[in-house]
Amino acid sequence: MDFHVVVGAGPTGTATARRLAESGGAVRLVTRRGTGPEHPGIERIAADATDADRLTALTEGAASLVNCAAPPYHRWPEEFPPLAAALLTTAERTGAGLVLLGNVYGYGPVDGRIEEDRPAAPTSRKGALRAGIWADALAAHRAGRIRATEVRASDFLGAGAGSLFQLMTAPAVVAGEPARYPADLDAPHSWSYLGDVAATLVAAARGDTAWGRAWHVPSTGEVSARELAGRLARAAGAAGPRLTAVSSQELARLGEDDRILAEVVEMDYLLYRPLLLDSARTERALGVSRTPLDQVVEETARALRR
Repeated sequence: MDFHVVVGAGPTGTATARRLAESGGAVRLVTRRGTGPEHPGIERIAADATDADRLTALTEGAASLVNCAAPPYHRWPEEFPPLAAALLTTAERTGAGLVLLGNVYGYGPVDGRIEEDRPAAPTSRKGALRAGIWADALAAHRAGRIRATEVRASDFLGAGAGSLFQLMTAPAVVAGEPARYPADLDAPHSWSYLGDVAATLVAAARGDTAWGRAWHVPSTGEVSARELAGRLARAAGAAGPRLTAVSSQELARLGEDDRILAEVVEMDYLLYRPLLLDSARTERALGVSRTPLDQVVEETARALRR
C-alpha cells in the first residue's frame, strides 16, 4: 500500500501531502493541532511529533515518514533535537523510510556551485544543528538500522512561502511601495519553488535510489534579489520596484530588537554573496525538474495580492 506519514502542515508539508494524495497515495498528516488541507486521501491527526511512542503508532505500516516540520526559528536549539530524535526512533521501529526536508545551512560559506555530495562545513549554530541531524540519520542508515535521505532546498518561493524575501520584501514590491532586503541585491541566488520541493520529497520517498544520500531541489531560478523583485513587480502590475539593500551591519542592529532577525545574522553569508545549488544528480536520478520562474512569480504575485 502506498501509505505515507507527513509531519508538519506548513506550506511544504501541505504541498507534499497533497502531491502524495493526488497521485493515489494514502497520507497521514501529523501536526500539533490536526490542521492541514481537506482531501479524501489525507487523514489529519493531532499529535506531538516529539513523542516517539505516539509517532511510532501513527507510522506503523507506512512506506515513508516525511518530515516537513521545524520549530520556530528562534527555538531551533531547544526544540529541533527532540523532534529529530523522535523521527529517527520512529523510522527504526517501523521500517518507514525517513525523508528529511533540509536546507543549505550545513555547507557553510561556499565559493562556486554547491553540488549534492559536498561535505558539511558549518560555521553557524544552526548550520551545525542541521548538519548534525543529517549526520545522525546517515549513520543510522549506514548501520542498517533505517533507510534515510535528505532533500535540501534554498529560499522558498510560491504561495504561502515563508522565506525572508517573501515575508520581508515581496509584499511591499507587489504593493508598489519601497522595499528593503538584507542582501547583496545583485548576487546570483538559487530559489526553491514550494511545488518543486514537494515533488522532490515525493520522488525521494517513493524511489529506490534516494536512500543514504542528500538531494537538491532543482532551482526555479538563479537570479539576484533585484531581478526577482523586478519580475515580481511586473507580474503584479506594480511600479518599480524601489528596492534598497540592508547592510549586514544594519541587519545586526535590527536583530537587537527582533528575535527572528537576530537569528538571521549568523546566516548572513547566504545573503551577501552568491548562492548557487547544483541539482544535476537529483534531476537525473529522481526524475524531477524545475518549474519555470515566471510561472512561480505569477503565482506568488497573485497570492500576495490576495
